[in-house]
Parts: sequence; C-alpha cells; structure tokens
Amino acid sequence: MKGSKHKQSLNKILPSGKPENDFFNQVWELVRQIPKGRVTSYGAIAAALGAKSGARMVGWAMNSSFGQNPVVPAHRVVNRMGQLTGKIHFPTPTQMQEQLEKENIKVINDQIVNFEKHFWDPLKEL
Repeated sequence: MKGSKHKQSLNKILPSGKPENDFFNQVWELVRQIPKGRVTSYGAIAAALGAKSGARMVGWAMNSSFGQNPVVPAHRVVNRMGQLTGKIHFPTPTQMQEQLEKENIKVINDQIVNFEKHFWDPLKEL
C-alpha cells in the first residue's frame, strides 16, 4: 500500500499508551460481524486486528461500546475461558447472560457451556 492515501494501521499505540482512536472503531466493526449464537474472546479480536497482546485494549473498547450506532453486540465477547468477565459493565448484572441465552447459548455460573462449540475465531472465519 505504499503511497496509498488510505493506509490503515490496525495496532498503532500512541506514546502515551492510549490506543489510537481508530482501534476502538475497528474492534466495534469486528464485533458487529460475530454471528448470533456465537462468541469470541478479547484476545481473538486483538489477534485479528494485529495487536496480539492487546486483549485488555479490546476490553476497554468494549466498555466504551454502549450507545454506539449501529449497536455493538458486546455480550458476544468473553474471556479466553468463556467466562462472562465483562458482565459488570452491563446495565444489570444478568443482562449479558440474558442476551446470550436469547441466542441459545447456555450459561452456568457465568461460564458458557460448550464454549468451544460457540467460539467464533475471526482469523479463521473472516
């Protein structure tokens, strides 16, 4: 893409340690592609965007996703073990689980049942 006016940087971090504004938008666009009834992890999103060790930054992006238009299905992003670690950022403590269960994903004790079956890996799926 040398000389391209629209060269895209997927994992640029500013010297302050803050993510480039574009990173959050890229996370949200990727999360919008997760099919209903599937979930992915913070780390899988980071890896797909070229920021392999950026799972925590993906978490920050997810925390900032509420109120975005179009809607970002944040309930479909869990930790690498299939646990609903992000549920504390939803309006109610049970909302994340309720949204997953509406998509036929069973959750017991904040853990997705058959996580591997529901896991969507953007590096393989896109």
